[in-house]
Amino acid sequence: MIDWSRLGSLMDFCAVYYTTQLVRCAAFSYLLLGLVMLLRKMPFSRRTFLRGLLWSSFLLIPFLGKLKLFYENEAVLRITWWVTRGTMTCLWIDRIYMAGIFVSAVCLFGKGLRLRKSVAGMEKFSLDGIRVRVTDMNVTPFTTGLLKPEIAIPRVIWEGYGRDELMSVVQHERTHIRLGHLWFGFLWDILRCLLWVNPLLTIFQKQFRADMEDICDRVCIQSSGSTAHEYGLVLLKTLNLLRSESKGTPPAVTYAGEREFADMKRRMSEIAGFRPYRKKVFAGMAVAAALVIAALLLTVQTSSFARCNESRDIMIGISDGEPEIVSSDTGKLAQMISYDDRYVYVDREAFEKFLGENDADGEIWIVFGGFYKLPGLAGAAETCIYESGSEDKMVQIPYDSIRGDWYLELLRLL
Repeated sequence: MIDWSRLGSLMDFCAVYYTTQLVRCAAFSYLLLGLVMLLRKMPFSRRTFLRGLLWSSFLLIPFLGKLKLFYENEAVLRITWWVTRGTMTCLWIDRIYMAGIFVSAVCLFGKGLRLRKSVAGMEKFSLDGIRVRVTDMNVTPFTTGLLKPEIAIPRVIWEGYGRDELMSVVQHERTHIRLGHLWFGFLWDILRCLLWVNPLLTIFQKQFRADMEDICDRVCIQSSGSTAHEYGLVLLKTLNLLRSESKGTPPAVTYAGEREFADMKRRMSEIAGFRPYRKKVFAGMAVAAALVIAALLLTVQTSSFARCNESRDIMIGISDGEPEIVSSDTGKLAQMISYDDRYVYVDREAFEKFLGENDADGEIWIVFGGFYKLPGLAGAAETCIYESGSEDKMVQIPYDSIRGDWYLELLRLL
C-alpha cells in the first residue's frame, strides 16, 4: 500500500527544494532584465538581430538556483541568507509559490488552448497550397500552435487583399514559424510561470515580442525580393482596413502581429530604416550566440551542486531519552571509523576512548555516508548501532543500506 504520509512529505520537500532554487533564479532575472533593456536602448538600439539574440540569455536563468556561490561566497551569503532561510523553513511560503506557478500556468496556457480551439472552428481556405483559417474577429493576422501551426487571417483582409498581398501576409507568419518564434514565445511563457514573482517578465514581454517582429520583418523583406516600401504599404493597408472595421474585439495572443496599432507604427519606422544584410553574417551570429549559451550552461553546471550529492560525513549520536549529537567532526571520526557497502569498521580502542572523553552513555548511533540535495536541505544517511563489549581490535558492524527505498530513490532523482 502507498504510504500517504511519506508521499505528502515528498511533496512538501519538492515545494521547499524548487522554491529555494526558483526564488534565486527570479533574483537573477531582475538583474538580467535590467541589463538587456539597457543594451537594447543604447548600443544595440539599431541592431535588430543583436537585440533579438539578447533574449536568448534568459535560457540560463532556470539553471542558476543551485550555484555554489550561494553557499561559498561570503558576500552572496550575507545578501541572500534571509531568503534561503525563509524558503527552507517556512513551508507556507513554498506552498504559496507552487500555487502561484499553477495559477500562472492555468491562466497563460489555458488562454492559448482556448485560442487554439477557436482557430480549429474557423473556416478553412487554401492559398497556393498553404492552408489558412479565416476569422470574423477584427485582429491582425496571427499564428498559433507549436507542433501543427495554424495561420489565421481576418476576413476583412482575406477579402480586401489581392493574391500577392495575401502571400506577403502568409509568408510573414510562415517566417515566424520557420525562425522558431512560436517556440521562443512558449519558453518565455514557461519562464513567466516559474518566476511569477518577477512581474517585469510580463511587463517587458512587449519588447521581447517586438524584437521578434522586427527580425521577422527584416527576413521577410530580404527573402521576398520586394522593397521595404512595398512591404510597408502592405502593413499600412492592414492598419487602414482594421481601423475601418468595428472596434472592441479582443486581440489574439502569441504573434498576432501587434496588440496595439501604435506597435504597427513602430514597425513602419523600423521598416523605413531597412538595409540589406548578409545572411551568412546573421547565421554566424546565431551560431555564435548558441555556442556562448552552451558554454555558459556548461560553466553553470560545473559551478552548481549536482542533482544528488554524495555525502562523506560521519556523525556520532546517542539516544538516551532525547537524541543528541556527540560529534560531527568527520576528519577526526574518519580516523576511527570506515565503511563499505555492507559493513562499518570501528577501531574499538580509539572509539571507546573517544566515547569516554565525551561522556557518551546510552545507545550509540553511527551516522555516515548517504546523500544530500543542497547543503542544509534534505537528504538521507546510513546508520548503525555500536554495541560495546566486543574484544576485536576492529569491530565489524553490518547495516541495512538505504538504497532501494522507493522514497529515497525518488528523492535522488528530483
